[in-house]
Amino acid sequence: MVTRRKIVQIDEEKCNGCGECATACAEGAIAIIDGKARLISETYCDGLGACLGECPQDAITIEEREADVFDPVAVEKHLHAQSTITAHHAPLAGGCPGSASQTIARRGHAAAPQEATPSELGNWPVQLHLVPTHAPYLQGAKLLISADCVPFAFPDFHRTLLRDHTLMIGCPKLDDTAFYRDKLTKILNQNDIESVDIAYMEVPCCFGLVQLVRQAVVQSGKAVPVNLTKIGIRGEIIETRAAAEAAVR
Repeated sequence: MVTRRKIVQIDEEKCNGCGECATACAEGAIAIIDGKARLISETYCDGLGACLGECPQDAITIEEREADVFDPVAVEKHLHAQSTITAHHAPLAGGCPGSASQTIARRGHAAAPQEATPSELGNWPVQLHLVPTHAPYLQGAKLLISADCVPFAFPDFHRTLLRDHTLMIGCPKLDDTAFYRDKLTKILNQNDIESVDIAYMEVPCCFGLVQLVRQAVVQSGKAVPVNLTKIGIRGEIIETRAAAEAAVR
């Protein structure tokens, strides 16, 4: 049955596939499909908009239009089916793709005859929450702002990314990104930062790290070069590029 009612509308151009809306939707009406949030059934959406406040991209709105009637019975069946899938250790259809369980096949590695690669870490602490905004190692620094998972996934992290850089780490999905953005703005304002390199994982939610650093650079009013390195979950560099758009506007 079709009626005129309120229902969610998702702007796929704005959506980055972080999955926050899918997690917030108690009815399971939203799923991440091909890296984008999508309404999987109009009958599952109650139109109340609990997902709106969870979207960091403002990609979700409520519109009034002709739509299938909300069906709580169908929702109950849908949620039961999803819970059954979860019990068998498969990811939820509405879950974040960055949280999907995967097993990565590896070949056996012979013991390396050469000496272990030395650490390139030159500062402490490294967690962005803990780094003092006036730390002496920040003056003239080349910052490497890395997602938490990158050093675990990328085997050559120290030699390829960390060397000659001052490290800060954080998680754009689990941590307070507004705090990170404001703290980075202060660090940029209070120190002569030479450049900022961002290392992030290929999963959609990790791109939030790029966004918050871009915002901090713009807020600081500094023309600081920003470079991006995207790491795959299998340990490869997928892409490196300059983020020219992060310059002062």
